[in-house]
Amino acid sequence: MTEITGQEDEKDGIAEQGDRLENYRIKSLPPTAYYIPNFITASEEESLLNKITTSPSHHWTSLTHRRLQSWPSKLTPSNKLLSTPLPSHLSSPILPRLQRLQVFANSSHKAPNHVLINEYTPGQGIMPHEDGDAYYPLVATVSLGSATVLDIYSKNEEGQKRKEVPRYRILQERRSLLVTGGEMYTDHLHGIGDLSVDEELRPSASEGDGGVVNWELIAEKEGFEKGWCERGTRVSLTYRDVRRVTRMGNVMSFMGAKR
Repeated sequence: MTEITGQEDEKDGIAEQGDRLENYRIKSLPPTAYYIPNFITASEEESLLNKITTSPSHHWTSLTHRRLQSWPSKLTPSNKLLSTPLPSHLSSPILPRLQRLQVFANSSHKAPNHVLINEYTPGQGIMPHEDGDAYYPLVATVSLGSATVLDIYSKNEEGQKRKEVPRYRILQERRSLLVTGGEMYTDHLHGIGDLSVDEELRPSASEGDGGVVNWELIAEKEGFEKGWCERGTRVSLTYRDVRRVTRMGNVMSFMGAKR
């Protein structure tokens, strides 16, 4: 991890650039796609990574190509979420900043109630997929530890990608926030290639040309101007609003009725 210096002078991205979400819109994408570099500070990133990576093993679910945590719990088989507050390290400082930007102002509960944590080591990714209708169609993702490229594919009537080549490529710097919703959520698939090095890092001149569509919003372009970036271990925090929530009392009543 990069050494952290001058922490007392750190400012987050919205403190520097303002709290109007429209300031961060990715203009070459359909509406409701926003990118905020340095959404959290380096010291906040360090604290989050320390809390997440030292979590007890029972909080982790290991999959073939990555491991994950689901907070405050996994969804039930009927896609409901048990109504429980998010842990403090996933609430502050991220939730207040999302609120300042009014990211979830139109969602079912006006705030995210679920966080999925994914850890990717170099060479690991995730196949193109969609998040589905269990959630309000809006995703806010904070990247920790390393940069990566998110590939966006158009979806056909069967829910499969129309072409093997991504329609858009979004570069996600460490400490950044990416927000996607609306058409970007409902009409596209998203995935991350199983790569150790992201290549062809350059501004996009036209749709499907393999360039980076959010290049003008990148904070540290000098780190990518060579055209490639070696991946480190990346942890993503995906904030969403689960539509259907069940209260603890409802669950206990149900369990009592079954006895």
